[in-house]
Amino acid sequence: MTTPHHPIAIVGGGLGGLTLARVLHVNGIQAAVFDLDASPAARTQGGMLDIHDDSGQPALRAAGLYEEFRALVHPGGESTRVLDKSGAVLLDDPDDGTGGRPEVDRGQLRDLLLGSLPEGTVRWGAKVTGARPLDGGRHEVTLADGTSFTTDLLIGADGAWSRLRPLLSDAKPAYVGISFVEVDLPDADVRHPVSAEVVGGGMMMALGAGKGFLAHRETDGSLHIYVALAVPEDAFDGVDFTDTEAGKAYTLEHFADWDKSLRALLADADGPLTPRHIHALPIGHRWERVPGATLLGDAAHVMSPFAGVGANLAMLDGAELGEALAAHPGDTEAALAAYEAKLFPRSEESAAESAANGVLMFGEDAPQGMLDFFASMG
Repeated sequence: MTTPHHPIAIVGGGLGGLTLARVLHVNGIQAAVFDLDASPAARTQGGMLDIHDDSGQPALRAAGLYEEFRALVHPGGESTRVLDKSGAVLLDDPDDGTGGRPEVDRGQLRDLLLGSLPEGTVRWGAKVTGARPLDGGRHEVTLADGTSFTTDLLIGADGAWSRLRPLLSDAKPAYVGISFVEVDLPDADVRHPVSAEVVGGGMMMALGAGKGFLAHRETDGSLHIYVALAVPEDAFDGVDFTDTEAGKAYTLEHFADWDKSLRALLADADGPLTPRHIHALPIGHRWERVPGATLLGDAAHVMSPFAGVGANLAMLDGAELGEALAAHPGDTEAALAAYEAKLFPRSEESAAESAANGVLMFGEDAPQGMLDFFASMG
């Protein structure tokens, strides 16, 4: 059998990979996207995203989807609250509709991008296990089902634990010292009115030294809660989070002296608990130019989430890479060099900001660090 060949292969069907595929399509360039999920509905896509006017929004304009994006914006979603562990509201900044970071549902945004691509662009159930360089900048990519394909341009958009990153870099994500336990409170206004009032219409942060509750209201009326703990990487090893009550009991021990209205954000959850360690690549991660290959999004620069820029950067990476390829027809290496020249400094700045924000959020004087930060932003 002849090995299939794709001139451009994008591994990963997240927001960054799909934005790249869409921008290429807008510019008349075909690409194939390979995603390990069995279908678009194989798993939930996470909660709300604030789409920034200096990154995610320009990417959507380049993709020709800005107006469709605006129709997905969650009214009131930009409101922000900061509380201390007693439940006192120290900052309450409402959404007046003039902010530059409107909130949308991640799943709806992904569906928008998927629906904008020609049928068959995404190959579902295609789990990449590795790749090797061939001659002339080409690569051979192997899949979990034993098949393979070749490509002239291989783009790793496959997340924090990218299978393609080793082609370009030996770097691996490292634990940043913070872990999350994630829960949801569905139909919050009816079933959890106290928690709904605590969170408000958008984002809420209740912060203390080394811990906190981060929450946001989703478009379906539910609340998504991130319980943050500064703990060693192995701290969860003896906890059975599949036992909801045991997982709650362990986590709530860290908040024994916090107000019951905040503890209820976790205590009242009746669904599964999802533990998640936060990892990041080294700040300033970069690589030497490798013919016929590059990375975008978390594959290139996974960072802590404390600047809220991960999805935005992935989309901007995808848009700029697509535009660079369109601007350098027949000269892929020039396009990749131009793309990476902008990618590296932008990623380094954002990763440093994310790390610094983590210190502000969970430092010994929390939540004062974040209050000072918001005051400095006007």
